[in-house]
Amino acid sequence: MAEDYYKVLGVEKKATPEEIKKAYRKLAVKWHPDKNPNNKAAAEEKFKKISEAYAVLSDAEKRQNYDNFGSADQFRQQYSQEDIFRGFDLDEILRSFGFGGPRGGGRTTFRTGTRRGGYTEYDDPLAGIFGQMGGGGGQYANMPQKGQDAEYNLSISLEESVLGADKKISLQMEKGAENINVKIPPGISSGKKLRLPGKGLPGYNGGQNGDLYLNINVLSHPIFARDGNDLYIEKTIKFSQAALGTTIDVPTIDGTMKRLKIAPGTQNNTKIRMKGFGVPVLKESRNGDQFVKVNVEVPKKLTDKQARLIEQLAADGM
Repeated sequence: MAEDYYKVLGVEKKATPEEIKKAYRKLAVKWHPDKNPNNKAAAEEKFKKISEAYAVLSDAEKRQNYDNFGSADQFRQQYSQEDIFRGFDLDEILRSFGFGGPRGGGRTTFRTGTRRGGYTEYDDPLAGIFGQMGGGGGQYANMPQKGQDAEYNLSISLEESVLGADKKISLQMEKGAENINVKIPPGISSGKKLRLPGKGLPGYNGGQNGDLYLNINVLSHPIFARDGNDLYIEKTIKFSQAALGTTIDVPTIDGTMKRLKIAPGTQNNTKIRMKGFGVPVLKESRNGDQFVKVNVEVPKKLTDKQARLIEQLAADGM
């Protein structure tokens, strides 16, 4: 079941910032590892969850984005741990709750996973606090540590971005190539990230694997263009068809053809809307639209008969 930040803190979705802060304070005092010396591992995990929930819900912009995504799992597909905790001064918050933060007066910061002096520094924003409790660096070296996150640039077709797809990618990991199945959600666009929990680099000392982030790049299409959740296509008709009206067959992104009526007197560059034939809107049960741009072809050469007919039309005031 997808995790709900509001339920983690035990507050309603309409809770005020003060109510959210009060709930976090109560839970932070209850689950801080210093308060749970006989159950420190479970307390640390619980403390991390409530701190992540508070980091999101205490920030107006992050909270709005989270409400739009609908669950923590979906939110984390777009926001990394660093994004979630950016601007979140955990030390200051803990001091306001009566805790001293990391020993030595340091500040909790994000660190990229690297091996140094027999231990690993990594990008867990709470590692500095938990790693220094009750014994210093030696204990920290032996604690389970999450592996590094990995990134992969994934190019997909426009059809795959609109309709969704199941892809298989091959990653070169420490123990060799690893094949990973990826589900592309319908409606994803270039620049978005997909998070695959536990598919990153292995952890240390029994710690969990890091996460894999897929950087999505949508390839260009020979006949369709995408703008947000709308699709665009061009169709050329003859001058006589534009004047008298006609019907044309228009392809859609799923490969089907739709018959479209062209009204008499249609002008060049007219855009005709095909409602609901565009891109699915992420997290919503609706689609964008498809627009057909009509190009009216004016003949460059005329036969004698065609020229006489057009001259007659011109004489009639057309």
